[in-house]
This record gives sequence, C-alpha cells and structure tokens, in this order.
Amino acid sequence: MSAFLSIRNLSAVLKGGPPLLRSVSLDVAAGEVRGLVGESGAGKSMIGKAVLGILPRAVEVVEGEIWLDGVDLLRLKPTERRRRIGATAALIPQDPMTALNPSRRIGPQITDRLVDILGWRRAAADARALELLEQVHIPDPARVMRAYPHELSGGMRQRVLIASAFAAEPKLIVADEPTTALDVTVQKQILRLIAQMQARHGTALLFVTHDLGVVSKICGTLSVLYAGKVVEDADVRDFFAAPAHPYSAALLAATPRYTDPKAGLNPVPASVIKAVDAEISAFDRGWRNG
Repeated sequence: MSAFLSIRNLSAVLKGGPPLLRSVSLDVAAGEVRGLVGESGAGKSMIGKAVLGILPRAVEVVEGEIWLDGVDLLRLKPTERRRRIGATAALIPQDPMTALNPSRRIGPQITDRLVDILGWRRAAADARALELLEQVHIPDPARVMRAYPHELSGGMRQRVLIASAFAAEPKLIVADEPTTALDVTVQKQILRLIAQMQARHGTALLFVTHDLGVVSKICGTLSVLYAGKVVEDADVRDFFAAPAHPYSAALLAATPRYTDPKAGLNPVPASVIKAVDAEISAFDRGWRNG
C-alpha cells in the first residue's frame, strides 16, 4: 500500500532556539488512520501543522520532505502549496469553542472553502453543507446553517467542524486532539462519528492525541513521539501487545486502568526519561555536527 502522505527526515527549529522536530519520518497510506501520540510538547501538533502549512512564523523547517499525493510540498511556492493543500487536505481543530468565527453564520463557514478554493456554485455548496450536517447527525440542519456559533453547544460545534473538514472530500484529514475540550460522554460520540465519517469517505486520517485509549479505538497504526523525535512506529495491535521502545512501554504502563479503581498510577520512571533524553542529546550532537 503506497503512502498518500510521506514525511521524510523533517526537522524544524524555533528561530534562535532549540529543535522542535527531529528528523521525523512517517507514512500514512490512503484510507489509513495513524495516531500521533506522546506527552504534551512532544511535537504531535507541530507535525500536523507542518503538513498543513500552518506552522507559527517563529518555527522554521530546516530540512526534510513532506510528500502529499506524490508532490513534495516544501518545494512548492507558497501560493501553489496553499492551493494544493486546500484541495487535498483539511483540519479538525482541537477547540470547538474558539475554532469557529463568532461573527459569522455556520453555513458560510462550511461552504466558503468549496466556493472560494474549489470553485463550486453557492447553491451546490449549500446543498453539500446540508448533506454533511445530516451525516454528522445534527438535527434541523437548515436551522443550524443560519445559526451563529454561540447558539450551539460544544458538541454541536465539533460536529460542524467535522462536517466542514469532510466538505471538499479531502484525501487527508489532520485531527488535532478533536475531543480534548469536550466532556467524556460527548467525546465518545465524536470519536464514533469521526470513525464513521472516515470509513464512509475513505479518508486518510492523521490523529493527534495524548490518549492511548483513543488510539486503541480509532487508529490502525501509530507513531510515538518524545521531544520531537519518533521513537517507535507500530501497528496498534502489536503496540498494545508488546511495545518495542522502553519509553513506549512506560507510556503504556502509565495509562490509568479504569477497570481497576484500586490500581495506583504508574508514572514514567526517571530512568526511562534519562535514557531517552540521552538518545535525544546524542541525536542533537550528530545533527548539529552533520
């Protein structure tokens, strides 16, 4: 199965500061769901932003390749890169309470991309938006099209963002911790909905999360990150059966077991952190000297 998204030796730095991504390489095949997992600050969201061309201005990609549908995005001029990404990929952002423009109605926030980037007629775009709002199980989608974001709950707003992400039939979606801001019951609904939409549309999905429980439910493969470096790539079933890297094993062991309320918490041992920090330091020395 050939990769639809292929990242090769991607390194990024904070201008005037330390590395943020360290020679990241990973593949996502057409229709595949790959999880990006790790602690906060590991670089998960940074990878997704690099793919979508929305890195902060203070972050600079210093080497590597990002191949999307056979084209290295980093070799394109900015205008062509934006056009290609806009036609091929989409984002489900992390916080539904702030991701929508509060001063605009819901309908145009779904249809503008179809009209302005892909050249759809407004009537066709409106029909597509209504269809997608029905697919994400929003009652009375015509009313919601006319509503403002503040008139919807957090769960409803996240459903709107999912509909918007799938609107142009993208071949790749980056889901950046899309359930973090929601309560547990709504999280389950949203995860089930994303899985249903991904299966229906056959979209490749890069799913950013710190929750291994989420990975076990929605992902087929995963990459474990520490300090901007991939320390393990694995099939999800193989990972949960026998993680290969000591840090991955410690991270899995640290996951709370809700089935056993008397079980204590197992933080990642200091010895494991010391060892993986030594790996990172050795990589940085070799990278700078190279």
